Order: sequence, then C-alpha cells, then structure tokens
Amino acid sequence: MTQSIQYLTGFGNEHSSEAIKGCLPLGQNLPQKSPMGLYPEQISGSAFTAPNHKNLRSWVYRKLPSVCLGKPTPSSIDSLWKSGAFRLKHTDHAPARWNPILEPSKEHFIGSIVTQCGNGNVAKQEGSAIHQYYCSQSMGSECFVNHDGDMLIVPWEGSLNIQTEMGHLFIEPCEVVLIPRGITFKVDLPQKTARGYILENYGAPFEIPYRGPIGANGLVNPRDVEYPVAAFDQKDKPFTLLKKFLGSFSQTNTKFSPFNIVGWHGNYSPYKYDLRKFNAMGSITYDHPDPSIWTVFTSPSHREGVANVDFVAFVPRWYAMENTFRPPYYHKNIMSEYMGLIYGVYDAKPKGGFVPGGSSLHNCFQPHGPDTESFEKAASSELKPEKVDQGLAFMFESNNPYLLTEKANDQKWRQQDYIDCWLKIKNNFLGA
Repeated sequence: MTQSIQYLTGFGNEHSSEAIKGCLPLGQNLPQKSPMGLYPEQISGSAFTAPNHKNLRSWVYRKLPSVCLGKPTPSSIDSLWKSGAFRLKHTDHAPARWNPILEPSKEHFIGSIVTQCGNGNVAKQEGSAIHQYYCSQSMGSECFVNHDGDMLIVPWEGSLNIQTEMGHLFIEPCEVVLIPRGITFKVDLPQKTARGYILENYGAPFEIPYRGPIGANGLVNPRDVEYPVAAFDQKDKPFTLLKKFLGSFSQTNTKFSPFNIVGWHGNYSPYKYDLRKFNAMGSITYDHPDPSIWTVFTSPSHREGVANVDFVAFVPRWYAMENTFRPPYYHKNIMSEYMGLIYGVYDAKPKGGFVPGGSSLHNCFQPHGPDTESFEKAASSELKPEKVDQGLAFMFESNNPYLLTEKANDQKWRQQDYIDCWLKIKNNFLGA
C-alpha cells in the first residue's frame, strides 16, 4: 500500500485532485448540476473573512453530503483523552519526566489516546493538549472527526495507514501528519502495534515560521510538505463515525462510507512532512542560536511574535562553533516546553531517564539543561566539527503553562526522581 500512495506537494498551496477525471466542475465551484451527480460541499478552516493569505477552505465533491450521516448518540468509548479547560490540581512546581507507556491498549488509535497535559480552552479555540497513543487494533469500520482541534501525530514506533476524506496518507517514525479539525479519518496498523505522541492544537492553524534574515530557503521547504491525492471508497458499507466536540464523545452509525469525496480543490486538507528533510540552520562561529531556529510549524497567538504552540525538531546536524559549550545551555524561559524522543538519545540527557517514547515537561521559568555527566563531558571535550546524529528529539512549546492530568501524575508512569539528575553538579567557582 505504501508504494501506491501518491502525494501533492507544496505547503499552503491550492491543490486540485480528481479520483475520476472530469469529476470537478470547470470555471465555478457551485454549478446548478455538478459533474457525475456529485454533491458540492465547502469545508472552511478559517472565517470566511480571513485575509487571503490565511484563508483556508476546500471545495469537495462527494457522493452524499455530510448532512446525510444521521443523528449522533452518546459514545460508549472509555477514553483517557481529556480536553481543556484543564485544572491545576495535579500540577506542581517541579519539572516532570515520564517513562514510555509500557502496555498497549486493547483499543484502536482513538481509544488508546491518553492525555498528559494541556492548556487553554477548547470553547475559546485557544491553547493545546498533549497526548500519547499505544494502539493494537486497526479502526476498520470506525472513523473519527475532531471538532475541537487540529491533530499533529508524531509516531515513534510503528507505521500508520491513515485514510482521510481527501485521500490516503502513510507515515512512519521520523514523519509527522497533520489532520485539521473537522476532517474525518481512520487509522489502520501495518504492524501489530503503534505508539507515538499527539499535539492537539485548539488555536490558530499551523504555518511555516517566518524565516526573517534566514531568507527564502531553509527549515521546512514548502515543496517537501505532502498532501493526499483524492480517493474514495468504491463500495458503500456501514461505518461508525466517532466525534469529539467540546471534549465529549458521540457516535453515528451510517449506512454509507464517509470517505466518499471523488474530487477536491483548495488548501484545507491533511498533510504530512518528513523530519529528515528539515534543513537545519545554526552557528558556524560561536555560541548557540535560540531553539526557535528549529521550529518546524508554528500556531500563532493573538500576540505578535508569541506562539500559541510551536512544533520544534532537533534533527541530526553538524556542530562547528568555536569556544562554545555545545549541548543545550542551562536556561529558564517564559515558554513552557514539552519534549519527546523519537529514536536514539538526546545530547543533553544521554545516560538513561529520557528514552524513546518518554517525555519531559518544563513549565515557564522552571530551570533545566544538561545533566551532570553531559556538562562535565562537554566542558572538557576537544572542540572540532562534529556530527550530532545519535537521535531525533522534538519539542512542543507553548506560551501558556501545561497542566497535568490525573493520569500524568500516576507514580507508575511519572519519574519521581527526575530532578535528582542535576543534584551532583559541582560548584567550580574559582573566585575569592
């Protein structure tokens, strides 16, 4: 299946895709009668009056419109997926770190989602939530639509076959996929299990960060972002459509497939990106640039220059700075940082504790940085050009603190001794 999937390229582009040639009307979006008896439907991901460069919408032409799906009923899904507004009850003043989830859920992708932390408010379309999944079942004849937020899926083990209304996407570890809110999808597993991270963005849609003095090239090159080619289920069959709206779940039993879009055009669609194509920028003289230089996608807030949430990736790269402490420096900052590891080791925590599938959280102004061993090694190493390629880590960074769920505070999952990794740092002061 992976070899047969094709993609459209170019971030934010107006794409046009036909599963059957001639299914899209020519010259207008809403003819009195659409080709092939299809029903036109517009999916808008922004306000109708949004500026042109931020206006998101796609016209889809489907066998039956979405209004035919039927009446939803409360869902029986037993989920640890929580939505904002979040409460302070389980959040303390200390940094947090977690082991990987050890046991797969007996549920499919949606049923396996466990929320670690979040901020903001779903109803106000502000903030974000961070989850993990560890599933052992394909969704089969079940599908899902999230009314609350976009879902950025970051697998670290196992591939995912994702069928969306616009077409098929296949992702493996080191790739990420974005499912916009309001788009129906389902996830099937090529292997026995799959696990990874999810960022649910309640706020403004993700965009490529402003490059500024970097110029026209670097970081995410738009042509490397891939969109699905139109595809639809040839035969109708019953589906159970799960929905999440304002944090609550419902389901609708349909007699036909929701994956019935024969053609579409526009710029509101799922997409995927391969982090191995990220073109890293950095210092070639001395000192570090701030970690914002690693931003893959950003969701802006109402304040200029401040993100609702950023997705940042620490990809393999070269270090060549002179007279510089090269691992990430000690710091405390106003943004809150959640980190995960896709494979290998992270250069500031190479010895245990932070492993693939694990995670850490440093809320605003909580100090953090290299552990004792990493500092000692980096402070005495010979400085010559070196390739940092032993792992792939990422960060979800928000302008609001992340509040923990009850599950995230579970002693079997959370590392109670995380802060001890800094207790052996020596006082090397040579002054009087």
